[in-house]
Amino acid sequence: MLKGSQTWVFEQHPAIISTGVVGGPFEKNGNIAEDFDKFHDDLWMGQDSYEKAQKVLIEDAVEVLLKKIGIKEEEIRFFLAGDLINQITPSSFAARTNQIPNLGLFSACATSMEGLALSAFLINYKGADKIITGASSHNASAEKQFRYPTEYGGQKPPTAQWTVTGAGFALVASGENLQKPHPRITSATIGKVIDMGISDPFNMGGAMAPAAVDTIERHLQDLNIEPQFYDLIITGDLATIGRNIALDLFQQKGLSIDESFFNDCGLLIYNKNQPVLAGASGPGCSATVLYGHLLNQMRKGVYKRILVVATGALLSPLSFQQNETIPCIAHAVSIEYM
Repeated sequence: MLKGSQTWVFEQHPAIISTGVVGGPFEKNGNIAEDFDKFHDDLWMGQDSYEKAQKVLIEDAVEVLLKKIGIKEEEIRFFLAGDLINQITPSSFAARTNQIPNLGLFSACATSMEGLALSAFLINYKGADKIITGASSHNASAEKQFRYPTEYGGQKPPTAQWTVTGAGFALVASGENLQKPHPRITSATIGKVIDMGISDPFNMGGAMAPAAVDTIERHLQDLNIEPQFYDLIITGDLATIGRNIALDLFQQKGLSIDESFFNDCGLLIYNKNQPVLAGASGPGCSATVLYGHLLNQMRKGVYKRILVVATGALLSPLSFQQNETIPCIAHAVSIEYM
């Protein structure tokens, strides 16, 4: 049901019953490598283009999650996925492989939570019984499309972020007959497009922070809850710059969100010795961190309730060439282990 103006509440508590998380060679040396299911040792992944390699990431993640619980593609009703590449071809071409009825999504780096929110909505209202959803990104394919090919060796400012090479996917189901606790989706807040006039493509965190804060504020208001209701509120990929801006905006708005329980996926995935400038980004950032690290932490009892707020910068190479500013969006999903 709709509560407030932008939030869905899921009375049936759809469950995440399996996940698949796949990364590249850089992620293999990262801070949460133990939470990935599989790594590739090079960026090409046996393909002749980076875009085809990104498709392999998706296919591998889906294969992993299906094998974990021993079901086949034919038992899945819908496949909801998206990425950054032109016309989301890696996701669509992966759907060609798995032959699951497909709904392609695009909210840039917020796609992971857009897909999870829509999957929960469909499951909650009996539109499907099993859905696979997730998101992916590839460092080299994103660099080639949005900035410069990696071979160019261009220098970046300290506000820039490192696109994750990874795919995170989840199988969402009704969970009515589950015998043990699972991560369950309890609500989702659909964000508005916010544009604060930033046009620098090397400052994604600064551009996205206001959208994240707007969605978090609306989520709390719609549900009439305090921030401390959650053990963790985590954004998608604001990284260092955006997280600091978000903390300032919380204070300005009178939201008592302390940095002790406010974190960012872009600050978790890599370690301090990796040269990622402000932190990580990409649709695969929040997808891999949630479906790997965060859900593992919930199973260990570290967190009982979390709010995941994936953030996306809705620019394109064409909009940048036409001197447009960067509109941004954030979608929030609350998950409870029960």
